[in-house]
Amino acid sequence: MSRLSVLSAASKVAGRGSITDLHEISMSPWIKQVCLVLAAVFMLSSTTESKKDEALYCSACMAIAEEMNYSVSQTDPKKTIHVGGFRLKPDGSLMDKKVPLARSETYLNELLEEVCNSMSDYALYEDPDTKEKSYKRFAPRGNDGVNFPDFKNFKFDGPESSSALKFACESIVEELEDDIISLFSSEADHVAKTLCSEVSGHCKSSVFQHSEL
Repeated sequence: MSRLSVLSAASKVAGRGSITDLHEISMSPWIKQVCLVLAAVFMLSSTTESKKDEALYCSACMAIAEEMNYSVSQTDPKKTIHVGGFRLKPDGSLMDKKVPLARSETYLNELLEEVCNSMSDYALYEDPDTKEKSYKRFAPRGNDGVNFPDFKNFKFDGPESSSALKFACESIVEELEDDIISLFSSEADHVAKTLCSEVSGHCKSSVFQHSEL
């Protein structure tokens, strides 16, 4: 039924009434539908958030911080990059500012584009003492010390496990890209704790409040 038909029918039933009244009669069902849709979206969003695996998302966030820290540490500290573009100073001279390459926004963006590919080097790890589970790097780097997690405590659940961690990583990077770059460019202390506990909230549970943060 068209809106004009609804208005006509409403007019006949009411016998009288202003145009505003008729609009209210015809629009009420639409308003109710919109409210129902918004309520459904809100409930779905809340349910999705509540179903997030904290061990998975906290581990992904920690892995991002670890991989970024490692990449930055492996970059020659003597390398610099010009920033500021072609902006002029008040005296008319060209603004020329150099910053360490490893802390530049351009370089950090490049690292972020690749960081989630490193999630294939992580697997589910069960602490032999506490039985707590988290994802840790199982593939040691050349300069990793003797404190690397014992390989026998890793649980390899196939490619699905690594895909889930990569998806969580990509979700965090997409959502918090600016925050991640800001933390690393400013050489903030305790980046992992700030990013994963305070900014993202993925490591809020007491289970994950360990010294590694």
